[in-house]
Amino acid sequence: QVQLVESGGGLVQAGGSLTLSCAASGSVSSIIKQSWYRQPPRKQRELVATITRGGATRDTDSVKGRFTISRDNAKNTVYLQMNSLKPEDTAVYYCYAYMNWGPPYEYWGQGTQVTVSS
Repeated sequence: QVQLVESGGGLVQAGGSLTLSCAASGSVSSIIKQSWYRQPPRKQRELVATITRGGATRDTDSVKGRFTISRDNAKNTVYLQMNSLKPEDTAVYYCYAYMNWGPPYEYWGQGTQVTVSS
């Protein structure tokens, strides 16, 4: 099993920046990939960015050039650096991990609120 704890959310003005952190504990060596998802108000949860165990990254089109996912292996922490924030980035952001054994194979953090004011 793995536990995921997000931090770093908050209120920021449009054009500002925030960095989210996701600290993993437990069977972290079994994590194949980690992602950030977000759920805007009254909308479905959507994938934002993914980083694999090998370090490959992928971003969704709406955040390309603005958001960067990265990882500190020594701290078992994944980050989401968010720049040039827009009001439409307002959402609850969730950390996600996919394991190489299970079930369960999928784990979620509790979520952190990001609010971007215009």
